[in-house]
Amino acid sequence: MSGHSHAKTVMATKMANAAKKGKVFSKFGRLITIAAKEGGSDPLSNSKLRMSIDQARQFNMPKENIERAIKKGTGELAGENLEEVSFEGLGPGGITFIIEGITDNKNRTLGEIKTILNQNNGKLAGEGAVRWMFSRRGVITIETENQTSNIKKEELEMAVIEAGAEDVYLSDNAFLVYTKPEELEKVKKTLEEKQIKINSSSLDWVAKEEVELQEKEKEQAQKLFEALDENDAVNNIYFNLKN
Repeated sequence: MSGHSHAKTVMATKMANAAKKGKVFSKFGRLITIAAKEGGSDPLSNSKLRMSIDQARQFNMPKENIERAIKKGTGELAGENLEEVSFEGLGPGGITFIIEGITDNKNRTLGEIKTILNQNNGKLAGEGAVRWMFSRRGVITIETENQTSNIKKEELEMAVIEAGAEDVYLSDNAFLVYTKPEELEKVKKTLEEKQIKINSSSLDWVAKEEVELQEKEKEQAQKLFEALDENDAVNNIYFNLKN
């Protein structure tokens, strides 16, 4: 096991005011709506919906907001005509990234993403030009100091391995647990049965190799990611920049 940084920006990394919180809830609402539209309203049989709801609850999204988003997905309530979008690109210092989002107007969102990239030393790449540098993996985050039981780090690591994880890394007092995409739910359930508190779980694009940048380029990259994260359609940005 070694130190490792899981390079990803997640919506709601900053919730400084009510306006920011409203934007975050809007993004989660769209994720939940899409998940319900694709797989139905029952979180027990719809793992994508269950994962989206769990993430929303971590940021204290009200129950009524979640229920309304589900009803929009099933057609019980009128809603926007939403679709998932994905873009690949290059940023400062040649870093690569994948952007995932949800929009009601793909052409408008494409134009907005292009503008943000042009203003921040980035550019779009063709489909597949970047994605091969990433692997689709299940990712579970477990904070070692946030456990209800007095489990030691060594015991926690062993429990994770026994649950079927592919890789385990310790990063900033948190275990990053990697699984095969199809085994994410099984590993998560096994850990929860062992009374291990999980902070988050998701299906992510994980860079096969990370690159280091000079401080100036790293600051430019961070500015780019923040600008992308401000866009209403963008949910996640996965990149190969080493923190």
